[in-house]
Amino acid sequence: MAAMFSIQTRPDDAPAADAPATLDAAGLQALASGAVARGAGKADGRARRGPFRPEVWLNARQRHASRLAAHWFRAIDGLAVIALTLLCAAAASPSGLLGAPLSAVLPFAVGALVLLAALKGSGVYGFSRNRRLVVHMGLVSASVAGAGLIAVLLAAILAPAPMIGPVLVWSGLNLIVLYGLHMAWCDRVRGWRADGTLTPNVVVVGATRHAEKLIREALQRRDLNVLGVFDDRLARSPDSVEGVPVLGDTEALLTHRMTPYVDHIVLAVDPAARERVRDLMRRLGGLPNEVTLLVDPRAAEDRNAALEKLARAPLASLSNPDPDRAAFNKRLQDLIIGGLMLVGLMPVFAVVALMVRLDSPGPILFRQRRHGFNNEEIVVWKFRSMRHEAADATASRQVTADDDRITRVGRFLRATSLDELPQLINVLKGEMSLVGPRPHAIGMKTGQIESARLVAEYAHRHRIKPGMTGWAAIKGSRGPLHTAAEVRRRVQLDVDYVERQSFWLDLWIMAVTVPVLLGDRVAVR
Repeated sequence: MAAMFSIQTRPDDAPAADAPATLDAAGLQALASGAVARGAGKADGRARRGPFRPEVWLNARQRHASRLAAHWFRAIDGLAVIALTLLCAAAASPSGLLGAPLSAVLPFAVGALVLLAALKGSGVYGFSRNRRLVVHMGLVSASVAGAGLIAVLLAAILAPAPMIGPVLVWSGLNLIVLYGLHMAWCDRVRGWRADGTLTPNVVVVGATRHAEKLIREALQRRDLNVLGVFDDRLARSPDSVEGVPVLGDTEALLTHRMTPYVDHIVLAVDPAARERVRDLMRRLGGLPNEVTLLVDPRAAEDRNAALEKLARAPLASLSNPDPDRAAFNKRLQDLIIGGLMLVGLMPVFAVVALMVRLDSPGPILFRQRRHGFNNEEIVVWKFRSMRHEAADATASRQVTADDDRITRVGRFLRATSLDELPQLINVLKGEMSLVGPRPHAIGMKTGQIESARLVAEYAHRHRIKPGMTGWAAIKGSRGPLHTAAEVRRRVQLDVDYVERQSFWLDLWIMAVTVPVLLGDRVAVR
């Protein structure tokens, strides 16, 4: 039996906690140390210090940005190899690259393809914790040597006299450049490991003997941060488990301010208690965090294997299928298209800013705290469309038709969605994506009830970054939500997108967004 298996996973996406409402490091330290009294526990509120205190407090989005580094490293390696290949092939042909015969270009092209495939196949982008630098660089050298040998043999067959020398030069240049790049990559990963950026944050549900063993082993290994323990049986549970504070019951975990910083929720309960496991899974299913069931292994080596699975260096795997690859493609898409849009729309920004300034007194931009990836609190930017004195930062009163708070220019901006353009800044910062569930204001209400309480699966929409547009937006669910049925439909469309997300679906949604929005005369915006 496997020592540990995943019950529920979230698509990563990856990937700043600089919003004013976001907890600072000191506040999180206090929470993780147990300085906050347990929800239904002891009333004295004594500060209790746990043994796991991360040096660097990063939320799930920021930590996932480090996970995607493997893809960035590989992309830069690829660009370097392609640049050297084109340079050497052009230098080897008197007539230049475009006029070069196939026999002069083929050895370089085949060598480059073999080199890139060898680098990926050798596992160098995994940056294994236990692999020494000399072994890593040896794998790089072997990849270059193998690709160079194939290129030399091909050159000897096609054009022996003039081509062998340039191919050897190509191999040497690749070795030097890749050596330099991978020294930098290894140093960067070593720094992340040293400051805790790549150390997963875990909370444990269940103050059981399974939890004791997990925490005891993790404390010895020092490759997991166990931030706290939650247990429904608070009357019988201790103040702490192996020094890690018990912070409350499962209901406390559902609303805890620490959850955006948690990578895994570990159920340390007896799997034989199926009803309890099923109930916990149902209740924790409302969170965007990954949930894992810990099965108590008998042998010490099995326990180490279980911990290794949790503590495995979270640099993304390059294997296929790979959800991190999809997250990397999505981030690349956001940076390229979002950057071009920001530059190209600068004249529009200037005109809209002038219109807002001349229309009514107050700031040009409006800031609002909203839910981001993994329940992170982010500050979203918009052009101001309401009278400054009537601004509603918490969306406690949603917009209605002929809303008297909206300015004349604001009606035009909302009808054309031009008020959303400053969110391109959020996209480039990595807090949002071009496509995803729309970010809702924190505390947003539908009627007199907070919208998040109307649908059990509401937090599922936070398993991916929020977007400027999305599947729900082009399907007619946009703007304010006035009824529980509208909230349920929005959440269902968002969950459908999270499950179906792909590079090509995002491109299609972006392509149809403008005509769909401009053609909509029904939705209140």
